Amino acid sequence: MSTDAIVLLKNDHKEILSTFKAFEKAGDAAHVEKGRLVTKIIELLTVHTYIENEVMYPRVRELLPDLEDDILESYEEHHVADVLVTELVAMKPDAERFTAKTTVLIENVRHHIEEEEQEWFPQVREGLGRKQLQELGAEMLAAKEKAPRTPAAPSALKKTIDAVVR
Repeated sequence: MSTDAIVLLKNDHKEILSTFKAFEKAGDAAHVEKGRLVTKIIELLTVHTYIENEVMYPRVRELLPDLEDDILESYEEHHVADVLVTELVAMKPDAERFTAKTTVLIENVRHHIEEEEQEWFPQVREGLGRKQLQELGAEMLAAKEKAPRTPAAPSALKKTIDAVVR
């Protein structure tokens, strides 16, 4: 398996997008299935944003200072997703706004993924060498092992609070 940071993030993106599609294909009355899928989406996004916020963004910000504005925007996009995820955790799948809130989350995350893959990743790949991307990927894999799986975990809460305080 590749440890290239961008390859790892793109693999996460594929799994997230696939889960989004499954949610969108579930019928209006498929509350149990939608609940299960949202639980999976929450876990995937919690882990993914954690490794980006804790490893990828700080290291790229340090190594490629010209990309700082993009990184700051990404932090804010993660914060918006964190807020929606935190609200979804507290909702029942048959709640009136559950599907609407999930749809807004999906739209926001799709936009974020598209920006990363089309604009940001090519700049990062060009600015960092293969060796640096592999080292970053190895750090991300290690962080993934200890990453929170739910937004209620202390390390996930810290990330959300940091977005407001910093």
